[in-house]
Amino acid sequence: MSLLWIILGLMLLVVGGEFLVRSSVALSFKLNISKMVIGMTVVSFATSAPELLVSLNAALTGSPAIALNNVIGSNIANIGLVLGITALVSSIVVDKSFYKLNWPVMMLFSMALYYFLANDNKLSSIEGGVLFGSLILFLILLIKAAKKEKVLEEVDDSLAVVSNFKIVVWLLIGAIALYFGSVWLVDGAKELAAALGVSDAVIAATVIAIGTSVPELAASVIAAVKKEKALSLGNLIGSNIFNIGSVLGLTSIIKTIEVTDASILSRDIYWMLAFSAILIPLIIIPKRMNISRYKGLLLVVAYGLFIFFAFKS
Repeated sequence: MSLLWIILGLMLLVVGGEFLVRSSVALSFKLNISKMVIGMTVVSFATSAPELLVSLNAALTGSPAIALNNVIGSNIANIGLVLGITALVSSIVVDKSFYKLNWPVMMLFSMALYYFLANDNKLSSIEGGVLFGSLILFLILLIKAAKKEKVLEEVDDSLAVVSNFKIVVWLLIGAIALYFGSVWLVDGAKELAAALGVSDAVIAATVIAIGTSVPELAASVIAAVKKEKALSLGNLIGSNIFNIGSVLGLTSIIKTIEVTDASILSRDIYWMLAFSAILIPLIIIPKRMNISRYKGLLLVVAYGLFIFFAFKS
């Protein structure tokens, strides 16, 4: 039964996230916000909503390990699973902005999260405010850089002519689906952890993290098969930054997140830091500025090892 709740929860989160993105973009057009700003801020925040609701629900219902490992596990899955499988389908050309801005910022956020948690075994509202404030600063820098290079984010133009009634309906559907999806997913995860005799943290870092990464994985593989650059390395790195800055940042502002499972600081966060750090040698090793199939295989194997050790311990 626990697996059913997890599957239903994930399905509702996907549906809710999609409706929230559509309604947010349509509303932004009504407010005359530029396409570039919509793509870099509104869409990014809206796509983080499922993870935010899961972490917030987990923190408020006494499951801080799920709140933390939902993000830590998702960041590991984005690089090890999503990027790895995408590279296996088709090699990925790495843009210069990766090591000039995106990667250093991701590492700073990752190291800051580690420091905040290791310092006093919790993520306080002040620390959450620092993470969220830093995310806003990063977005401002990103928008300025994009304006200089005249970068346009891909945003669905058809959403510019959506009626106010539709926007309200989409918002309601999105909000209701996200709420129930997060509740069912967290409840199902707790049940599954009890049934398997493992901790909430293990289920959050593996089952929930893989589940919430499925939309990114599907989009990445489809883009790779079509030889499109629709989902670049930058998008995945951006997702990892958003997970820490907005999901954990906002959640901890509302309620302090305690580290209740020792494995989070003794194992999981080191895996997250390792997967983030390994990207630099991967793009330097020949062929340069390219993540080839064998590099993708290396990432997938490493992710498999992470899953193995998570359940073994």
